[in-house]
Amino acid sequence: MSGWVKIAGLGPGNEGLVTPEVTAALDEATDVVGYIPYVARVAERAGLTLHASDNRVEIDRSQHALQLAAEGKRVVVVSSGDPGVFAMAAAVFEALENGPEEWRNLQIDVLPGITAMLAAAARAGAPLGHDFCTINLSDNLKPWWLIEKRLRLAAQADFSMAFYNPRSKSRPEGFVKTLKILRDECEPKRLILFARAVSRADEAIRVSTLAEATPDMADMQTVVLVGSSRTRLIERDGTPIIYTPRFTPDEDQAEGQE
Repeated sequence: MSGWVKIAGLGPGNEGLVTPEVTAALDEATDVVGYIPYVARVAERAGLTLHASDNRVEIDRSQHALQLAAEGKRVVVVSSGDPGVFAMAAAVFEALENGPEEWRNLQIDVLPGITAMLAAAARAGAPLGHDFCTINLSDNLKPWWLIEKRLRLAAQADFSMAFYNPRSKSRPEGFVKTLKILRDECEPKRLILFARAVSRADEAIRVSTLAEATPDMADMQTVVLVGSSRTRLIERDGTPIIYTPRFTPDEDQAEGQE
Protein backbone atom coordinates (compact mmCIF):
# COMPACT_ATOMS: atom_id res chain seq x y z
CA MET A 1 0.00 0.00 0.00
CA SER A 2 1.25 3.49 -0.79
CA GLY A 3 -0.57 5.20 2.07
CA TRP A 4 0.77 5.52 5.60
CA VAL A 5 -0.18 6.65 9.08
CA LYS A 6 2.10 8.58 11.37
CA ILE A 7 0.86 9.13 14.93
CA ALA A 8 2.52 12.33 16.05
CA GLY A 9 2.97 14.28 19.26
CA LEU A 10 2.78 18.07 18.90
CA GLY A 11 4.35 18.73 22.30
CA PRO A 12 2.81 20.74 25.14
CA GLY A 13 2.04 23.89 23.15
CA ASN A 14 5.10 25.92 22.22
CA GLU A 15 5.96 25.39 18.55
CA GLY A 16 9.65 25.27 19.45
CA LEU A 17 8.96 21.98 21.23
CA VAL A 18 7.60 20.23 18.12
CA THR A 19 10.28 17.81 16.91
CA PRO A 20 11.78 18.09 13.40
CA GLU A 21 10.54 14.54 12.70
CA VAL A 22 6.94 15.59 13.35
CA THR A 23 7.34 18.77 11.28
CA ALA A 24 8.65 16.70 8.35
CA ALA A 25 5.70 14.31 8.59
CA LEU A 26 3.23 17.20 8.54
CA ASP A 27 4.98 18.61 5.46
CA GLU A 28 4.47 15.27 3.65
CA ALA A 29 0.91 14.63 4.80
CA THR A 30 -2.18 14.76 2.63
CA ASP A 31 -4.49 14.49 5.64
CA VAL A 32 -4.33 15.41 9.34
CA VAL A 33 -6.72 13.78 11.79
CA GLY A 34 -7.22 14.72 15.43
CA TYR A 35 -9.06 16.45 18.24
CA ILE A 36 -10.28 19.94 17.30
CA PRO A 37 -7.76 22.12 19.24
CA TYR A 38 -4.80 19.96 18.16
CA VAL A 39 -5.73 20.03 14.48
CA ALA A 40 -6.07 23.82 14.83
CA ARG A 41 -2.33 23.95 15.58
CA VAL A 42 -1.54 22.62 12.09
CA ALA A 43 -1.12 25.30 9.41
CA GLU A 44 -3.42 25.02 6.41
CA ARG A 45 -1.80 24.61 3.00
CA ALA A 46 -2.69 23.48 -0.50
CA GLY A 47 -3.00 19.70 -0.77
CA LEU A 48 -3.65 19.17 2.93
CA THR A 49 -7.07 18.24 4.32
CA LEU A 50 -7.71 18.77 8.03
CA HIS A 51 -10.15 16.40 9.78
CA ALA A 52 -11.04 17.75 13.24
CA SER A 53 -13.36 15.86 15.59
CA ASP A 54 -14.60 15.84 19.19
CA ASN A 55 -12.55 14.53 22.11
CA ARG A 56 -14.59 11.35 22.82
CA VAL A 57 -14.50 9.73 19.38
CA GLU A 58 -10.95 8.38 19.46
CA ILE A 59 -11.79 5.00 17.92
CA ASP A 60 -13.91 6.55 15.14
CA ARG A 61 -11.07 8.98 14.46
CA SER A 62 -8.56 6.15 14.35
CA GLN A 63 -10.69 4.08 11.99
CA HIS A 64 -11.04 7.10 9.71
CA ALA A 65 -7.27 7.62 9.64
CA LEU A 66 -6.58 3.96 8.85
CA GLN A 67 -9.17 3.90 6.08
CA LEU A 68 -7.72 7.06 4.52
CA ALA A 69 -4.28 5.42 4.53
CA ALA A 70 -5.73 2.26 2.98
CA GLU A 71 -6.99 4.49 0.16
CA GLY A 72 -3.44 5.74 -0.43
CA LYS A 73 -3.43 8.90 1.69
CA ARG A 74 -0.51 10.03 3.83
CA VAL A 75 -2.14 10.59 7.21
CA VAL A 76 -0.83 12.23 10.36
CA VAL A 77 -2.87 11.59 13.51
CA VAL A 78 -2.04 14.41 15.93
CA SER A 79 -2.04 14.46 19.72
CA SER A 80 -0.64 16.98 22.15
CA GLY A 81 2.45 15.94 24.12
CA ASP A 82 3.49 12.41 23.20
CA PRO A 83 0.98 10.23 21.30
CA GLY A 84 1.80 7.20 23.44
CA VAL A 85 0.99 8.91 26.75
CA PHE A 86 -2.81 9.00 27.34
CA ALA A 87 -3.25 9.89 23.68
CA MET A 88 -3.95 8.57 20.19
CA ALA A 89 -1.34 5.86 19.62
CA ALA A 90 -3.16 3.26 21.75
CA ALA A 91 -6.49 4.19 20.13
CA VAL A 92 -5.09 3.70 16.63
CA PHE A 93 -3.69 0.28 17.52
CA GLU A 94 -6.98 -0.72 19.16
CA ALA A 95 -8.78 0.18 15.92
CA LEU A 96 -6.12 -1.68 13.95
CA GLU A 97 -6.48 -4.87 16.01
CA ASN A 98 -10.26 -4.89 15.57
CA GLY A 99 -10.36 -3.63 11.99
CA PRO A 100 -10.05 -5.19 8.51
CA GLU A 101 -7.09 -7.49 7.94
CA GLU A 102 -5.80 -5.25 5.13
CA TRP A 103 -5.09 -2.42 7.61
CA ARG A 104 -2.36 -4.51 9.25
CA ASN A 105 -0.18 -4.15 6.15
CA LEU A 106 -0.16 -0.36 6.40
CA GLN A 107 2.99 1.51 7.33
CA ILE A 108 2.27 2.91 10.80
CA ASP A 109 4.84 4.93 12.75
CA VAL A 110 4.64 6.56 16.18
CA LEU A 111 6.53 9.87 16.33
CA PRO A 112 7.35 10.81 19.94
CA GLY A 113 6.76 14.24 21.40
CA ILE A 114 7.57 16.19 24.54
CA THR A 115 4.91 15.67 27.19
CA ALA A 116 3.43 18.33 29.48
CA MET A 117 4.85 16.28 32.35
CA LEU A 118 8.42 16.59 31.04
CA ALA A 119 8.01 20.25 30.10
CA ALA A 120 6.68 21.02 33.59
CA ALA A 121 9.50 19.08 35.23
CA ALA A 122 12.05 21.02 33.19
CA ARG A 123 10.52 24.31 34.29
CA ALA A 124 10.85 23.29 37.94
CA GLY A 125 14.31 21.71 37.77
CA ALA A 126 14.34 17.91 38.10
CA PRO A 127 11.45 16.71 40.30
CA LEU A 128 11.36 13.44 38.33
CA GLY A 129 15.06 12.82 38.84
CA HIS A 130 14.50 9.44 40.51
CA ASP A 131 11.80 6.76 40.09
CA PHE A 132 8.42 8.22 39.16
CA CYS A 133 5.02 7.20 37.82
CA THR A 134 2.30 8.89 35.79
CA ILE A 135 -1.42 8.55 36.57
CA ASN A 136 -4.40 9.81 34.59
CA LEU A 137 -6.96 10.98 37.16
CA SER A 138 -9.86 10.90 34.69
CA ASP A 139 -12.38 8.14 35.40
CA ASN A 140 -13.93 8.34 31.93
CA LEU A 141 -12.18 5.12 30.81
CA LYS A 142 -11.47 3.40 34.13
CA PRO A 143 -13.25 3.19 37.50
CA TRP A 144 -12.37 5.45 40.41
CA TRP A 145 -11.53 2.52 42.72
CA LEU A 146 -8.65 1.61 40.39
CA ILE A 147 -7.35 5.19 40.38
CA GLU A 148 -7.49 5.25 44.18
CA LYS A 149 -5.63 1.93 44.44
CA ARG A 150 -2.86 3.15 42.15
CA LEU A 151 -2.57 6.45 43.99
CA ARG A 152 -2.20 4.76 47.37
CA LEU A 153 0.32 2.19 46.16
CA ALA A 154 2.39 4.83 44.33
CA ALA A 155 2.45 7.01 47.45
CA GLN A 156 3.35 4.06 49.66
CA ALA A 157 6.17 3.13 47.25
CA ASP A 158 7.44 6.72 47.55
CA PHE A 159 7.38 7.50 43.85
CA SER A 160 7.39 11.01 42.53
CA MET A 161 4.09 11.27 40.66
CA ALA A 162 2.70 13.14 37.68
CA PHE A 163 -1.06 13.57 37.35
CA TYR A 164 -2.89 14.23 34.08
CA ASN A 165 -6.51 15.45 33.83
CA PRO A 166 -6.73 16.27 37.54
CA ARG A 167 -9.93 18.28 37.74
CA SER A 168 -12.73 18.95 35.26
CA LYS A 169 -15.90 20.98 35.66
CA SER A 170 -18.01 17.82 35.37
CA ARG A 171 -16.05 15.88 38.03
CA PRO A 172 -14.34 18.33 40.40
CA GLU A 173 -14.58 15.83 43.27
CA GLY A 174 -11.83 13.62 41.82
CA PHE A 175 -8.98 15.92 42.78
CA VAL A 176 -10.54 16.51 46.21
CA LYS A 177 -10.33 12.75 46.76
CA THR A 178 -6.78 12.68 45.35
CA LEU A 179 -5.53 15.24 47.86
CA LYS A 180 -7.20 13.34 50.70
CA ILE A 181 -5.49 10.11 49.65
CA LEU A 182 -2.12 11.85 49.45
CA ARG A 183 -2.65 13.35 52.92
CA ASP A 184 -3.43 9.89 54.25
CA GLU A 185 -0.17 8.50 52.87
CA CYS A 186 2.34 11.37 52.75
CA GLU A 187 3.81 13.97 55.07
CA PRO A 188 2.31 17.51 55.01
CA LYS A 189 5.48 19.11 53.64
CA ARG A 190 5.48 16.96 50.49
CA LEU A 191 6.19 19.28 47.53
CA ILE A 192 3.59 19.70 44.78
CA LEU A 193 4.00 21.58 41.50
CA PHE A 194 0.97 22.87 39.58
CA ALA A 195 1.94 23.64 35.97
CA ARG A 196 -0.87 25.14 33.91
CA ALA A 197 -0.58 25.67 30.13
CA VAL A 198 3.10 24.84 30.35
CA SER A 199 5.20 26.28 27.49
CA ARG A 200 2.32 28.46 26.25
CA ALA A 201 1.86 32.22 26.55
CA ASP A 202 -0.50 31.87 29.53
CA GLU A 203 1.78 29.48 31.42
CA ALA A 204 1.41 29.55 35.21
CA ILE A 205 3.71 27.59 37.55
CA ARG A 206 2.90 27.30 41.24
CA VAL A 207 4.85 25.46 43.94
CA SER A 208 2.97 24.31 47.03
CA THR A 209 3.09 21.72 49.77
CA LEU A 210 0.55 18.99 50.36
CA ALA A 211 -0.70 20.82 53.46
CA GLU A 212 -1.29 24.03 51.50
CA ALA A 213 -2.63 22.56 48.25
CA THR A 214 -6.28 23.13 47.39
CA PRO A 215 -8.40 21.52 44.67
CA ASP A 216 -8.89 24.79 42.77
CA MET A 217 -5.17 24.97 42.02
CA ALA A 218 -5.71 22.42 39.22
CA ASP A 219 -7.88 22.17 36.12
CA MET A 220 -7.80 20.17 32.89
CA GLN A 221 -4.98 22.33 31.50
CA THR A 222 -2.81 21.61 34.55
CA VAL A 223 -0.30 18.83 35.03
CA VAL A 224 0.41 18.16 38.71
CA LEU A 225 3.80 16.88 39.86
CA VAL A 226 4.09 15.46 43.38
CA GLY A 227 7.55 14.91 44.80
CA SER A 228 8.75 11.87 46.71
CA SER A 229 9.75 12.09 50.36
CA ARG A 230 13.28 12.91 49.21
CA THR A 231 12.38 15.72 46.78
CA ARG A 232 14.18 18.94 47.67
CA LEU A 233 13.54 22.66 47.16
CA ILE A 234 16.43 25.09 46.62
CA GLU A 235 15.49 28.63 47.60
CA ARG A 236 16.93 31.45 45.49
CA ASP A 237 15.93 34.81 44.03
CA GLY A 238 12.99 34.24 41.71
CA THR A 239 11.58 30.79 41.07
CA PRO A 240 12.94 28.07 43.38
CA ILE A 241 14.44 24.87 42.01
CA ILE A 242 12.83 21.52 42.82
CA TYR A 243 14.75 18.29 42.33
CA THR A 244 14.72 14.68 43.47
CA PRO A 245 18.18 13.22 44.19
CA ARG A 246 19.24 10.33 41.97
CA PHE A 247 20.29 8.13 44.89
CA THR A 248 18.67 6.50 47.91
CA PRO A 249 20.86 6.20 51.03
CA ASP A 250 21.77 2.71 52.23
CA GLU A 251 19.80 3.17 55.45
CA ASP A 252 16.63 3.86 53.42
CA GLN A 253 17.25 0.70 51.39
CA ALA A 254 17.77 -1.37 54.55
CA GLU A 255 14.57 0.00 56.06
CA GLY A 256 12.62 -0.96 52.96
CA GLN A 257 13.87 -4.56 53.13
CA GLU A 258 12.80 -5.18 56.72
